[in-house]
Parts: sequence; structure tokens; C-alpha cells
Amino acid sequence: MLAWAVPMPVESVTLAAALDRTLADDIHALRDQPPYPASAMDGWAVVAADTPGKLRIAGESAAGTPFATAMARGEAVRIFTGAAVPRGADTVVIQEVAARDGDLVVVPETPAAEYVRPAGCDFRGGALLLRTGTRLDPWRLSLAAAGGRRMLGVARRPRVAFLSTGEEIIDPGEAPGPYQIFDAATVALVALAGRWGAAAERLKPVGDDLDATVQAVRDAECDLIVTVGGASVGDHDLVKPALKRLGLELAVENVNVRPGKPTWFGRLADGRRVLGLPGNPSSSLVCAELFLRPLLMSMQGADPTLPMIHARAAARFPANGPREHWMRAKISAGTDGVVSAEAFADQDSSLVSVFASADALVRRPAAGGALNVGDVIEALLLERI
Repeated sequence: MLAWAVPMPVESVTLAAALDRTLADDIHALRDQPPYPASAMDGWAVVAADTPGKLRIAGESAAGTPFATAMARGEAVRIFTGAAVPRGADTVVIQEVAARDGDLVVVPETPAAEYVRPAGCDFRGGALLLRTGTRLDPWRLSLAAAGGRRMLGVARRPRVAFLSTGEEIIDPGEAPGPYQIFDAATVALVALAGRWGAAAERLKPVGDDLDATVQAVRDAECDLIVTVGGASVGDHDLVKPALKRLGLELAVENVNVRPGKPTWFGRLADGRRVLGLPGNPSSSLVCAELFLRPLLMSMQGADPTLPMIHARAAARFPANGPREHWMRAKISAGTDGVVSAEAFADQDSSLVSVFASADALVRRPAAGGALNVGDVIEALLLERI
């Protein structure tokens, strides 16, 4: 799948529009930060050699309004957090230590220089702050802003269209027939794709109709189409036959994963990629984590590696079968700080309620042996709020 991922073109956006985007250029600092020695506390700028003693107050230095001239020996300048340390001063006495006496300030002891932030103590001009391929969270945006950048080159958001198929699927809120169910999977998939940097839309579901499926896909203006349902091999699974009319070429016909074996991937004659997910909500969400997420990361130039952790088994795990099994699980930390994972008892792929309570997927390798309490197990953390 990743070998067929299409890199997105680069566009320039403001800092405000760059959240959750992926950098397409390295970010270097335009100047030192801070650009001058700055006070870390409210207090008095002094020459350490003049302390202890009584010093004449020569003026004030505030953030953005520094003391204008060099400070002479025997003087002190009132200074505030973030303000420039005056020329001639080499330390700051915090205000809790010093005592003002009219035009003088009394410093009872020689202070340490720990309350002066040297110029460039955060980073130097020209320093590499963020590398190409970095996902931009609020903290990294703050770093780019501190480096003087207003515009950032980022990968364009992949345009992803989600299409649910099946006679039993209807939109949430519509009046269901006795054998119809609400489209629960696609709502979550659109939200996940947006969290992973995509511009995602949900198309109107279609029934088990070849012509309707062809028309819906043909009209979708996107880079990636994600179909939900119709991915198996039953008489009513018509997605692949429908897309064959649009020149579908398969790269992956199915996956050795439970749940989600029918997942497939290919491309149409016009170059758009297609990811086929199973219709069962939990199957589709598990495979979105395993395949859609890395695919979108790769399209944006970000690291597609899944963020796995190691945990201790909180209960016994039986031996696994021939397919890699990703089990919905709860993660907890004991009083000793050890992280444990416990799988839900019911792993049926249609259960939405179980997935809503899970905060991790535990990975059981194909043909993996049984695990006892305390054994190490791999887990993929879900991005829960």
C-alpha cells in the first residue's frame, strides 16, 4: 500500500492553518532566541561584584522597553521578567531578596547568576528547529513561531471520500426499516481521517447496485477513495466488480488480519487510490488504524510507523490462530507505574460499544503462543480525548 501512496503537493499556509499538517520544508531559526540576555524573574539587575551592599537605583528595564544606557558600577536597575539585562550588569537579584530604601536598594548577599537567560539559550539563529515530515502540533507551531516563521510549507491535505455500500445501510437519523442499520463506521472514519491530516468527506451510502457504486466513485473528486462494506466475496459484495469498470488494479487483495481480512487496496485507471474496508464497524476501524492511518501519513510525507508500546498482560491470553489478531483492550497503570493491557472478553467485529470503551488495540501475532499474566505484549494506543 505504501509503495503505491501518492505524495501530496506542497502548499504554503499560515501558522493558524498548519495544525495537524505535515512539514514539507525544514524550519531554521531566523535569529537567536532570546535575542538578548533576559531576566528570568522580577528583581534588580546588578553587578555581582557590587554585592552585598547598597546600590543606587538608576532606572527600569521592562519587556520591550529596556534600560537605554549602560549601567555604571554601584548602580541597580529595576527589572521585570523577560526584560533585557542592561549592558554592564551580569546578574539579577530577585525582588524577594532585595529591599528598597528610597533611591537605594539593599542587597544582603551576592546573588547567583541563575536568573539571567543568556542570548540564544533556547536556540541560535540558523539552528534547525523542525525537520521535513514533522507533524505540527500546538507545541511545534509555537517553536516555528518563536523561530520567526509566519508561513509554513506543508503537504496538501489528502482528499479522501468515504463510501458505504449495502442495502442494510442508512444514514443516522433516517427512519430505518426492520432489517436496516445506521451507518456507524463511516462517521468515525471521516473523523479519524481528519485527525490524521486529511480533508475527508462522507458520500451518500449506496445499496448493492453496480451502476450506483460506479457513479458514486466516478463523481468523487479526491485522491483516495475508501469504500466501507462490499469487500468480501459474497453475491452482494459488488464493490470490486463495480470498480473494475473504472479500471481497478489491485495491489492487495486481502490481509492476514483479524478482524478485517477482506481489506484490499488498489488504484483506478485515473490514478486515484482505493482502500476497501470491511463493513463491520470494528473491522473497519481496526483496519483504518492499521492501514488508512499509515497510508495518509505516507501521502503527507510523515512517518507511517504505528506508535506501538509494550505492556504487561493483565490476564491470560490464549494461543492465537493463523491470522494476526488486533484485540480491543483497556490500558491501565498500577501503583508501581507498570502499564497493563486487558482485552475485552467479547471481540465480535460488529460491536460498536466495545470499541467506544477501548483505548488500545493489543497485537497478537499469527500463531502466537499463549501469554500468562505479566508477560509482555504489544499494544497500539488509540487517540482518545
